[in-house]
Amino acid sequence: MEQYPYIVVEGNIGSGKTTLVKKLSAHINAKAFYEEFSENPFLPKFYAEPEKHAFPLELSFLAERYHQLKKELNSKDLFHDTIISDYYLSKSLIFAEINLPEDEFSLFNNLFSIIHQKLPKPSLYIYLYSDVERLQLNIKNRGREYEMNILDTYLEKIQTSYLAFIKQQNEFPVLLINTSKVDFVNSKEDFELIITCLDKKYCKGVHRIDL
Repeated sequence: MEQYPYIVVEGNIGSGKTTLVKKLSAHINAKAFYEEFSENPFLPKFYAEPEKHAFPLELSFLAERYHQLKKELNSKDLFHDTIISDYYLSKSLIFAEINLPEDEFSLFNNLFSIIHQKLPKPSLYIYLYSDVERLQLNIKNRGREYEMNILDTYLEKIQTSYLAFIKQQNEFPVLLINTSKVDFVNSKEDFELIITCLDKKYCKGVHRIDL
């Protein structure tokens, strides 16, 4: 996969994007980095009182993601030809549009536009699509207390927003991989199906893959 020096894996909550990044980075000897969300003090507060804490949550995520991406993407690594991450900065805009009222989102969008153009675009963007039933099962299995009450409707909104974003992309190749019926976490054969999909040269735009 030398043709893809910067790979992004995205997906809904519980889609397995972080796990896939870990497995891929080990398989192709890539440098991996991950979203640092576990210590964000606003996240548990947001799930408890979304309207009260949405704006500080989204601002904090935007700042953290930007600084991490800038640091990681500008650093040279002599031992790895590929960088792979479990998020792209556009994630901030997708979630902000769902969680913020119109006036706050307008302000957020202005800030996002300023910093987004300063970062390189991925050479391959992977979106893991899973149906909501499968997402909820994965969320329950990993057992994060603050995620236990996530509603199906919220996951559906996230899915819809991601798909709308993906359909507009023509600056880099996007793989929309339907993983609803596979288990790449526990099945070597299913993981190899994904590897086979990635070992190809894709043109810019969206490419849908049903496993």
